[in-house]
Amino acid sequence: MSGQEWMLIVLFLALFGGILSGIPAMLAISGVPLVLAVIAGQFDLFNLAFLSNFPARVLGVMTNTLLMAVPLFVLMGVFLERAQLAERMLRVLARLLGGSPLGMGLAVLAFSAIIAASTGIIGATVVMLVLIALTPMLEAGVPKRQAAGLICASGTLGQIIPPSILLVLLGDQIGNTYLEAQQRAGNFAPMPVSVADLFAGAMVPGLVLVGLYALWLLITLRPGRMRRVSAEREPVAMSEVLFTFLPPMLLILAVLGSILGGIATATEAAGLGAVGAGLMAAFSLSRSRLERSIIGIAGLAAFVLVAIRMSLGRGDAGSLAQLVSIAAALLLALGVLVAIWRLVRGDMLGGTMLETIKISGMVFGIVIAASMLSLVFRGFGGEHAVEHLMREFPGGEMGALLAVMVIVFLLGFILEAVEIIYIVVPLLGPAVLAGDISPVWFAVLMAMNLQTSFLTPPFGFALFYFRSVAPRGISTMDIYRGVVPFVLIQILAVVLVFAFPALATWLPTLMFN
Repeated sequence: MSGQEWMLIVLFLALFGGILSGIPAMLAISGVPLVLAVIAGQFDLFNLAFLSNFPARVLGVMTNTLLMAVPLFVLMGVFLERAQLAERMLRVLARLLGGSPLGMGLAVLAFSAIIAASTGIIGATVVMLVLIALTPMLEAGVPKRQAAGLICASGTLGQIIPPSILLVLLGDQIGNTYLEAQQRAGNFAPMPVSVADLFAGAMVPGLVLVGLYALWLLITLRPGRMRRVSAEREPVAMSEVLFTFLPPMLLILAVLGSILGGIATATEAAGLGAVGAGLMAAFSLSRSRLERSIIGIAGLAAFVLVAIRMSLGRGDAGSLAQLVSIAAALLLALGVLVAIWRLVRGDMLGGTMLETIKISGMVFGIVIAASMLSLVFRGFGGEHAVEHLMREFPGGEMGALLAVMVIVFLLGFILEAVEIIYIVVPLLGPAVLAGDISPVWFAVLMAMNLQTSFLTPPFGFALFYFRSVAPRGISTMDIYRGVVPFVLIQILAVVLVFAFPALATWLPTLMFN
């Protein structure tokens, strides 16, 4: 082995040692490669001129308009969480489906799917489900192990159900990596990969996974185990259902519809989602009928704007539609001003913005740090070593893909998803994406794989989130045993997507080709 190959081994060992040492991941991911590069440069094993490219890489991150969608989607999720809209939806769902174990289980699953499509913040979703769903499930007769497993599994649906922050980051990295890998392989005009492709590709696998979870609940939570609690016997008025579910469903439809319909980029749709979530939060805070009317009309105006924009894109609308869109825009602007005033008066805006800055800062810190890692890795000739190693795997492209999936699964025990994306995709992705493997299929497999590793005992991050707020009556072994069936279901879903790539590629092909 050459000196550079030995340095690559030292780089990875030192990197994981630094991450596991407890220092901030951003410092480990950037500091370890930098120190090793400087040391190797003294022995002519690394060309220090590579480091001069780092400022340009940071500038590229700062000017990447796609990554602007990340803080906007985070803001959208934090608004919905702090406005306590989730508790209201779960209570109404539970009453609609009855207070039986099966009804409560299906209510939590349906609620989690809606929240996943609204927020996509995994840790916050799991913690929120423990706080608002665990006690009602236990009171309805759901066994504590199954309740723990369902919350952990449902809380990670935001990894795969659009609009997922994970898919936005994967879209950024896989789009760039696929373009570069194809050009190096001699294809100088590859089809670009967008976040919309990944959102469409993840839609069917996400629904399949929810369906498998629901089937498991139907099998295990038998109707014969009915036991209602008094709160669940209250009838549900249709107006209550509409006011509870119509706003978030319209928000999801507007965000996803604008992206998948091709009328807005992921960043523009994220901005729409953040504005819509802010309107919903302000509506829930306000007790003034006038304020609520203005905010509600503004929300409908935003949805009308999206619908008109889709009509204009098809050429179906004329001057009247343009006049209506101007009026809707003015109503939306008025509603946003009223909502901001209410959020400030309700002491929600400041805390929401601070939480958004914290989460976004963590994400972008890792993104910038990973740029240093990728730069040093290439300076050591790492991409050539990986290509050679992947060619040695039996099975060709499929063998290389399986190897990457195994690595991603194992890394999911010790690293956050953002760290894995910005380490694995630039370093190992080119060897997989240089051939005929669909980048959308690869991205969906990665997202589902990460979701599986986040559930798998003993190191799954979802289990740690649950344990941090779970009551003493639920032990760590209860959590581990409860999550095992859902891990097996998750593995089955990954196998199905691996065996039938059309599950991930059919919808993007139908919509964008």
